[in-house]
Amino acid sequence: MDVVRRVRHVAGGAKTGHAGTLDPLATGVVICCLGRATRCVEQLMGMPKTYETRVDLSAFSTTDDLEGELTPVDVPQPPTRQAVDLACARFVGSIKQVPPAHSAARINGRRAYRAARRGEKVDLPAKTVHVHAIDVLNYDWPNVVLRIACGRGTYVRSLARDLGTRLGTGGHVTSLRRTAVGPYTLERAVTFDHLTQPLGEADLLPVPEAG
Repeated sequence: MDVVRRVRHVAGGAKTGHAGTLDPLATGVVICCLGRATRCVEQLMGMPKTYETRVDLSAFSTTDDLEGELTPVDVPQPPTRQAVDLACARFVGSIKQVPPAHSAARINGRRAYRAARRGEKVDLPAKTVHVHAIDVLNYDWPNVVLRIACGRGTYVRSLARDLGTRLGTGGHVTSLRRTAVGPYTLERAVTFDHLTQPLGEADLLPVPEAG
């Protein structure tokens, strides 16, 4: 909402909405819709997303990222690059995934992260998500850098946790960057620092046609 407020301000108070948030520690593409384009939020949220993330396989985390309490895992023999590649391949396609306890997923009508922050037990049901591709960009134990292309509702933090479980290691996200949402890439984005001056026509991008 900080981004939405800034965009609304430099857009002269125009109606503004967003098509998907980012985790607090994440960076990258956030789509903001102005005026009549706010009617297209659902369409835009359904577009595939691409992320680059660094996963630390040496520990689990209560939040599945660096914000939570870490639990180190003793790994006498770190997995090979081939084992990491094969494990990642098992998560490509339609998979069942349990959202992180510290997430905006709802449980009994409430946001899960609010209950988790109060120390309450959070038991979220698994849901089906679609992962289009996972590419291992670099592996240097205990860190693995991944490029992930996925559909709506996929949690990269959950993928990190589940990857560690499959490998018999830990798994939590230490960095996360959304590099694209559909045709909207980092290269086409307006930087947050740029949002100190009125938006012009050159700052706007069209909504892609449905279908």
